[in-house]
Amino acid sequence: MSTAVAPAPLSRRMGVVERHLTLWVALCIVAGTGLGYLFPAAFAALGAMEAAKVNLPIAALVWLMIVPMLLKIDYGAMSRVRQHWRGIGVTVFVNWAVKPFSMALLGWLFIRHVFAPYLPADQLDAYLAGLILLAAAPCTAMVFVWSHLCDGDPQFTLSQVALNDLVMVVAFAPIVALLLGFSSITVPWPTLLTSVGLYIVAPVLVAAGLRRRLLRRGGEAAVQAVLKRLGPLSLAALLVTLVLLFGFQGGRIVAQPLVIAMLAVPILIQVYFNAGLSYGLNRRLGVAHCVAGPSALIGASNFFELAVATAIGLFGVHSGAALATVVGVLVEVPVMLSVVRIVNASKGWYERAAPSPSPSEVPP
Repeated sequence: MSTAVAPAPLSRRMGVVERHLTLWVALCIVAGTGLGYLFPAAFAALGAMEAAKVNLPIAALVWLMIVPMLLKIDYGAMSRVRQHWRGIGVTVFVNWAVKPFSMALLGWLFIRHVFAPYLPADQLDAYLAGLILLAAAPCTAMVFVWSHLCDGDPQFTLSQVALNDLVMVVAFAPIVALLLGFSSITVPWPTLLTSVGLYIVAPVLVAAGLRRRLLRRGGEAAVQAVLKRLGPLSLAALLVTLVLLFGFQGGRIVAQPLVIAMLAVPILIQVYFNAGLSYGLNRRLGVAHCVAGPSALIGASNFFELAVATAIGLFGVHSGAALATVVGVLVEVPVMLSVVRIVNASKGWYERAAPSPSPSEVPP
């Protein structure tokens, strides 16, 4: 990370809640599912608060999560991100040349064969389509949270997310059309553009302005003081987001637990496969761990807002495709947190076994 003050080791900066984050996540999943089942009208009202298929309460919570992460970025040092070209190359390769096609293969294997006898026959194609839509859209905002939790280089994370957004504009529809066999795909452009503006452009501008103001007033110490105060708020926003996401789908989870579990299997395999592939390739290429970590996480996570909106637009809100993308929403946070734990736990192994990065790739 590029900061004037060297950060303390992650373990020493973790509070009680962060050290037991897995437990809190499990409790929020249970609470969200139960509340969503018991109070469907309340969650339906919250779910209806949206613009261009982007849920506004979730968007507000995402802001609370990612603005502190963006505040850490030294925007004047963004030019140095080209030093991480190998990490960027790995992530682009996995996101666009591997992930959609590996999901298509896994979906075909599990939905059309392994689980086919136990799933509604008239929804098999729709389930497969939903899984492909999910894998064809790399994650945007939540990546900042995962990168922060594994001490990832914030400049690399921001530049990689921005690059993925640019590629997504031209590559999402053709890849989905190829894998689904459609002659044309109607991309929900309002959702795509609103999400990029809401989750990337606007918070980056706000964070950059706030950082510049803090630096003028009190230097790096002022920035660190604000980050210390915002840290608990950011973590609380993550947990509330979980409650809302599972609350929105509480009825479906209770009504179709086996279907959701079966749809989750190829998603889980795909996440761990692509995270492992990104992590391994970065290690092979001698990329620094602070870049390999977020590279693996970006390579594994999904832009579920776009996937859900596209599935609803193409197949309808009650379709198997929409349900499959919703399962991606449900597993995103707990599964990505498990990937964060793996990345953090394997740092010693990664740095012992990986070739030494070139001097230009070692963060100052």
